[in-house]
Amino acid sequence: MDLIVEDLAAIDDKLSQRHIDLDPGGYFIIYLDRDAGLIYAKHFTNVIDDRGLAVDPETGKVIPAREKVERTHTTVFNARTAKELCVKIFEETQRPPVTQLNHAAYLGREFVRAEVALVTGQEYVQD
Repeated sequence: MDLIVEDLAAIDDKLSQRHIDLDPGGYFIIYLDRDAGLIYAKHFTNVIDDRGLAVDPETGKVIPAREKVERTHTTVFNARTAKELCVKIFEETQRPPVTQLNHAAYLGREFVRAEVALVTGQEYVQD
């Protein structure tokens, strides 16, 4: 069976709508620095409350998913490729800031998307 681009996009869109538990280890904001040729991943801590929502460990306030929030990151990782970024985060960090396999898989996919955008000049927006 041949899958066309629209079919693949539909599969991805559907899977993006599924529920996933948030990682108590925190979350990442991924962005590009095109001038430097680097992919950046800022790590932020959070606590998951009894409702399953991410809250700021300092204020106890819910961290909104779709709004810009001013918070201080704990660590910034950067690399030239997705693989290099994964090695830095998952292999070279004493205690990797990711505690769930689904979060690690998501980050790997996002890092590849960011790398492709960096190489091709396409816009990158984190999913």
